[in-house]
Amino acid sequence: MRVVMFGYQTWGHRTLQALLASEHEVALVVTHPKSDHAYEKIWSDSVADLAEKHGVPVILRNRPGDEELLHRLKAAEPDIIVATNWRTWIPPHIFDLPPHGTLNVHDSLLPAYAGFSPLIWALINDESEVGVTAHIMTDELDAGDVVLQRAVPVGPTDTATDLFHKTIKLFGPITVDGLDLIASGRADWTPQDRSKASFFHKRSIEDSRIDWTWPARDIANLVRAQSDPYPNAFTFHRGERVRILSASASKGRYGGTPGRIFIKEGDGVVIVAGADARHGRNPGLLIERVRTDDGTELAAGEFFKTMGGYLTSRP
Repeated sequence: MRVVMFGYQTWGHRTLQALLASEHEVALVVTHPKSDHAYEKIWSDSVADLAEKHGVPVILRNRPGDEELLHRLKAAEPDIIVATNWRTWIPPHIFDLPPHGTLNVHDSLLPAYAGFSPLIWALINDESEVGVTAHIMTDELDAGDVVLQRAVPVGPTDTATDLFHKTIKLFGPITVDGLDLIASGRADWTPQDRSKASFFHKRSIEDSRIDWTWPARDIANLVRAQSDPYPNAFTFHRGERVRILSASASKGRYGGTPGRIFIKEGDGVVIVAGADARHGRNPGLLIERVRTDDGTELAAGEFFKTMGGYLTSRP
């Protein structure tokens, strides 16, 4: 089939690589201009550079609503549009333009985790698996019928970075396999159960702030979700911001005021966390490694030289 691709960053880059190696023809690529936003600079392989290297025309747009773009899309005569990590709304007169509409590829197991940063939110919420969904685009965000869906398990120590590497491998194959199914004449796709839908917003720095009234397991998940190169989970010690690089729920049970710097365990330090009614015990958070604002990385036991005092959510 003749394809126009809307894509951005590494997700779009991997998808375009697979399309270029497939039997489908890429007639045109539409991608966003480069951004200086903290999250936009992560996984920022250039879709434009890859397309131009292979002689595919490229259009840069933040939003796809102008007449010039519509004219170029019509001139490309696509059988289908593929959208991967496109950051803004695509209007119906564009996503319904080709005979087969638009195949959107999203990095969650829809209908769960529609919207932004699904891997990070899924890890924060202690999900046991994540994945990728190829679905037919409609005017409701990430709500179209599912063409293909593939899952991978979340390991007990997986970080958001680990999950990115697991799921990014799925983007190219699921796109090409989805196009092959559509080209074969199939149209019996699976409607999403909207009663099971969830939607999450784009992450901000504020979302990385540790709340010490959370249970230790939840804070540990936040730390895993905010792994390098994402902005790390952070707290404050004596008014200075400290980034938490690795942490886990301690094996022992520790009571007291949340945020209290309690006791050393090996190279780590246990911090009192909030009650955990869901899991029937109240472990502390064992912080293993930290990074100061000047970029110095230390074992927690080396950074917290004396016990007592508190970690706080605000300076």
